[in-house]
Amino acid sequence: MVTIAVTELPSRFQMLQTQLRGRERVRVALGFHPLVVPRDLAHELALFRRMLERTDYIGEVGLDHSQQGRDSARRQRKVFERILALPEIGKKVLTVHSRGAEKETIELLAAAGATAILHWYSGPLRAIERALEAGLYFSVNPAMLGSKNGGRIIAALPHERVVTETDAPYTKVGGRPSEPRDVPTVVLELAHRWGLTPDEARDSIFTTMSAIHSSATTVSAETA
Repeated sequence: MVTIAVTELPSRFQMLQTQLRGRERVRVALGFHPLVVPRDLAHELALFRRMLERTDYIGEVGLDHSQQGRDSARRQRKVFERILALPEIGKKVLTVHSRGAEKETIELLAAAGATAILHWYSGPLRAIERALEAGLYFSVNPAMLGSKNGGRIIAALPHERVVTETDAPYTKVGGRPSEPRDVPTVVLELAHRWGLTPDEARDSIFTTMSAIHSSATTVSAETA
């Protein structure tokens, strides 16, 4: 199992990648979280571009139009559009935040032809069909399994578009932050909901993740 650690800013990606260097089963994603407002936006955007060659993974990036993010909505879109416009993005796998801005986020990803995973999707079911049409994927965490809305969303997703996540430390398992060791429990629950054996569910998720990487490689080759 490989763990992908997402970050909130390019400067934090730079630090975490240095700290985790040498850990073969950990990959660090280059992020620019929509709710993080850096003091020097231009510097972080320039650093994002420079750091792109160091990773195959981008995240978290995206939009947040919840009450917490409404005041910065214009800045968020500017940053997200700048990221999606980078030619190198076609070679990457994106983990995308979309809370309260699901339709807008999906349309931007579709227009960019991005290979992307909508992380902890909590939006309307009607937007899921458009996301699937755009070739997007979804990641499921322990919190989604325990909520009514999460259950409805999981039921609407074809299992070949689903991968797993922890979203630690924001999700909890037994009162503690979730960890990679909790993922097998998520797989077991998904197997039950999908009517598959645990091995079949695990194989489906591995196959999906492989397809995500293959899709990014294909996009890169077609646009080169």
